[in-house]
Amino acid sequence: MMSRLSRDKKRDQKNGGPAAPAAPIDVRVPATGPGASVGGVPVAAAPGEELQQAVLRHLHDIARAGGHPVHATIHDERIGYVVPLEVSPDGSSRFTAEPVGIAPPEVPRQAEWPVAAAEEPVRHDPPPHLLRQTPEPVQDAAPTYALRPLPDAPPPGTVLPPTGEFGPPPVMDARPLPVPEPLPLPVAPPTPPPAPVPFAEPVLLMDDPDPKPTPVRGFDAVAEAVLGDGPPAVPGGAAAFLAEPVARINEAVREGRIDVAAELAERTAAQAAQALGPEHPEVLRLYELTAYVAYLGGEPVRALRLSLDLARVQHRARDAEAAYGNVQSAATAWRAVRDPLQGLDLGRELLTLWTELAAGEGPAAEDPDKLEKARARMLRLAERARAAE
Repeated sequence: MMSRLSRDKKRDQKNGGPAAPAAPIDVRVPATGPGASVGGVPVAAAPGEELQQAVLRHLHDIARAGGHPVHATIHDERIGYVVPLEVSPDGSSRFTAEPVGIAPPEVPRQAEWPVAAAEEPVRHDPPPHLLRQTPEPVQDAAPTYALRPLPDAPPPGTVLPPTGEFGPPPVMDARPLPVPEPLPLPVAPPTPPPAPVPFAEPVLLMDDPDPKPTPVRGFDAVAEAVLGDGPPAVPGGAAAFLAEPVARINEAVREGRIDVAAELAERTAAQAAQALGPEHPEVLRLYELTAYVAYLGGEPVRALRLSLDLARVQHRARDAEAAYGNVQSAATAWRAVRDPLQGLDLGRELLTLWTELAAGEGPAAEDPDKLEKARARMLRLAERARAAE
């Protein structure tokens, strides 16, 4: 040991004293991008490795190759600080001065740079080429500060590998210099509350303090009766004999046996018309159920024609609500007709009756938007028919 110290002393005397510390290595970590630069040398992270881990690993390699600590000035644009750091050959690192804040970039904060403790000493053969040190005037050593222990920190003396993360300046005891306030995480500006949307017709809403909900019409009303969402449609009086077959039809629909429901609905409607007359209210309801089952079974044309026939009967009887309900059923089935020429023929028949209902009083006249949409579909069908010629 004494001989080695003597050799070191002679070398220092020959060289004119101990070597001056090397200039800090300039490290640049841009706000965006996959890599950094260490002393002008590009450094990229390996797959699955954080960029700050790659930078620390590179600095550790330099310190280990030279056999002495290296100083680095890390310009980290991601966190808005210039971090002066010393990395030792054993893998430990420490701050050598207070970090200095820089203008924060307009990107989310991505990484932090805490100092790392020393790692287990590992024997490494020195590389063939050592880094050349650039002499500079000896500076006063930076004051050493004791770090506040974290709640989960290991006991003193525990050797930890470098974490590969740097961070904002740690909280220190007895600071002799003013410390810049830590930068907060970027926070998006508060979203202003949405402006209140005025009612489309405020006068009408104010004049009608108790607006009536739109009644369920068409196939939706039939579906409610079949699936049990609405009041059960149980025939009574002279039509009581229909209660059992109607219940069987509803059960078949609920179980998805549409073919069975369609056959039973056709047979029951024919028997009811013969016994009660073709325009008896219970017979008309049976035909509405038959049209709905036909629509479910993939027969939109039959469903449409049945619904139009029912609407005509109810229009003659001046039952505007029932007539418009079956027009809506016919419109639903019409939208399922994909052939443009057939859709045009059926649409003309539907719109003729629909326009007649809308010209009088009742729900059809109060609901003009749906009629306009049906007319717009006629124009689209006409374009498709011309394109198919």
